[in-house]
Amino acid sequence: MALRSMRKTRGCWGFIRALHKTPAAAPAPQKDAVRRVFSGIQPTGTPHLGNYLGAIESWVSLQNEPGSVLYSIVDLHSITVPQDPADLRQSILDMTAALLACGINPEKSILFQQSQVAEHTQLSWILTCMVRLPRLQHLHQWKAKSAKQKHDGTVGLLTYPVLQAADVLLYKSTHVPVGEDQVQHMELVQDLARGFNKKYGEFFPVPKSILTSMKKVKSLRDPSVKMSKSDPDRLATVRITDSPEEIVQKFRKAMTDFTSEVTYDPARREGVSNLVAIHSAVTGLPVEDVVRQSAGLDTARYKLLVADAVIEKFAPIKSEIEKLKMDKDHLEKVLQAGSARAKELAHPVCQEVKKLVGFL
Repeated sequence: MALRSMRKTRGCWGFIRALHKTPAAAPAPQKDAVRRVFSGIQPTGTPHLGNYLGAIESWVSLQNEPGSVLYSIVDLHSITVPQDPADLRQSILDMTAALLACGINPEKSILFQQSQVAEHTQLSWILTCMVRLPRLQHLHQWKAKSAKQKHDGTVGLLTYPVLQAADVLLYKSTHVPVGEDQVQHMELVQDLARGFNKKYGEFFPVPKSILTSMKKVKSLRDPSVKMSKSDPDRLATVRITDSPEEIVQKFRKAMTDFTSEVTYDPARREGVSNLVAIHSAVTGLPVEDVVRQSAGLDTARYKLLVADAVIEKFAPIKSEIEKLKMDKDHLEKVLQAGSARAKELAHPVCQEVKKLVGFL
């Protein structure tokens, strides 16, 4: 739910239905909830450079911090747009291989397939009945995606932010790694937690955002937009499994400007600044050091330098992905084991929610 500064549109409580008195049997407030991190990623194609730097790399680091960590391959989210069933099944396995190769460790975190835990959709429906339609229609991503799809936008596309909220709250998560483009959705998660608690008694922790240090990685062909798996220009997006030749070609064709010097100025030099940000992220060097070390290089030569750094970063990951993809049984067992562990956490929470709502 992976799980990406947007304009803040924190709504008032218009989306919550008339609030009732707190039930007498409501659980005690969750003042000191155990730290639990949740995030998700859609199984739509091979992860790209933006996925890795904006999410996966931080996921790996979070495994080593105190508390528990859950990472979900959110296949339910992926069907908000048409999917070929055979392709989707393969994409789920490919994403599992990619996450394992990048460093997600099932012994340190719970890696699971969202659709194998039915409680996600059960909680999503309960939360959906607490949201007013205008709240979802005003979310920036709905406006952007529905505008592209015109009259073909589905109800699933409209309501998937509520499923995102269910993904997080189902595990009583306390922290969620998010990118810039997910801040607005995170506000919905927080508001739903507060609204549920106000109506039924303190139950859900109000999760906090963990903003990733890496800003959005931009398209190599149009640095005004983020790098995307669905970009029709194949040169715009660098995938983890791209060959060295493909990576070099994509960086050679990256859009820059007519100034040959390498500088970092995102407001006035989007293209070159995107390359500098990528170079800094894959090498672990501060932006200032990257710029200083690149003094004397023109942008044409600098593009090759960045390409080489990306190739070096992805080489061992690419090799491991290829090995893992040859063992389908292992990948399926990882997902089954992770989903079983996730369900152990999800089931009692969902059962308690049902009782609070009034289901027998």
